Amino acid sequence: MNAGDVGLVLIPLLAVAAPLLARGIRPVVRVPIIVFELVLGILAGPAVLGWVEPTAILDKLSDFGLAMLFFVAGSEIDFRAISGRPLARASLGWLLSAALGIGIGFLLVPGEGMVVIGIALSSTALGTLMPILRDAREMDTPFGRAITVIGAAGEFLPLIAISVFLSTRTTPLAAAVLLAFVVLAGLAVFAAHRMPHGALHAFVRLTLHTSDQFGVRFVLLLIAALVGLSVMLDLDMLLGAFVAGAVWRIIMARAPQHDAEAVESKIEAIAFGLLVPIFFLYTGVTFDLDALLSSQTALLMLPLFLVALLVIRGSAAQLSAPAGASTRDRTALALLAATGLPIIVAVTAIGVDHDMIDSGVAAALVGAGMLSVLVFPVVGMVVRGDRARLTAPDVRNAPQGEL
Repeated sequence: MNAGDVGLVLIPLLAVAAPLLARGIRPVVRVPIIVFELVLGILAGPAVLGWVEPTAILDKLSDFGLAMLFFVAGSEIDFRAISGRPLARASLGWLLSAALGIGIGFLLVPGEGMVVIGIALSSTALGTLMPILRDAREMDTPFGRAITVIGAAGEFLPLIAISVFLSTRTTPLAAAVLLAFVVLAGLAVFAAHRMPHGALHAFVRLTLHTSDQFGVRFVLLLIAALVGLSVMLDLDMLLGAFVAGAVWRIIMARAPQHDAEAVESKIEAIAFGLLVPIFFLYTGVTFDLDALLSSQTALLMLPLFLVALLVIRGSAAQLSAPAGASTRDRTALALLAATGLPIIVAVTAIGVDHDMIDSGVAAALVGAGMLSVLVFPVVGMVVRGDRARLTAPDVRNAPQGEL
């Protein structure tokens, strides 16, 4: 059995081990499952044990997982709830973060590399935070809504920046191509708003428990269409995945709640049961630990980037803090807003491919992103609320026999 075949067996094994480990320590503290996926990936990868090697198949599955992560993030944002002043404040916070991040990048890597660093340090991993907020029952609280709007700006606006400033085209042409995508995406959103959904919802309902599974197939087509459009226009594919999620939310907004929840559960099964774990495990597998450990400069940059994430994103997040937020809530808001990884992985890959940054700087940025996911959400949610609530099982979704 070659290394590729071993990886295809071990990755599902590690994906099963991660929730078991998370459940095992839950009586002590609720640690996001992503933490275990990243750590297990690093341990199984070439950096430590060498059991799983990067392969083309795993690489593509990881890309699908990242796209699904952004699709789910886009589908869970209630743009009506965050539009107006909340979104304006979060966008202003992102602009300040990007400016500060570029300033740090200028000091460390003058040239185009400073833009890569600026985008990385201005990101927030909304797709990573959504499951954490949902598990902690924070989605409908003022705190949860604040994190959602911060994450929406910190995930969508960096994708715009990547498409404009890191494109292979000149900036004016890149902006024109991006504008064309925005127009096409806007038409898709408009069509989703205006088209009659009754027949579509009825067909989704009729196929919910059959082999047709039209709802799931329609979602995959929507993702493929908008991701394909992004790739065709030489934009980041994650932009298309995020917009696909927003379009799907609009399409299902007027569907019967039971049907919408049924389709959502199936999409979550594909995302968080299969593809997203592969992305996080494979991120650990492909993490360039040698490039980090072999460079003293990169080792020094890692804690600097981690602190920069917390200071830059944490400070900007205060613009979006709910009225009357306590010091504990503001601290938790800062920690969760500073959680970043998917955008960092994407933008550093572009930076290395185009010789804007070297592998050591990329490893330091990705390492800081991984540490932010490992540490910030755990500390933030403990700071945020009652320890018993954070460690207790979610009784709403528990089977009857466990209550």
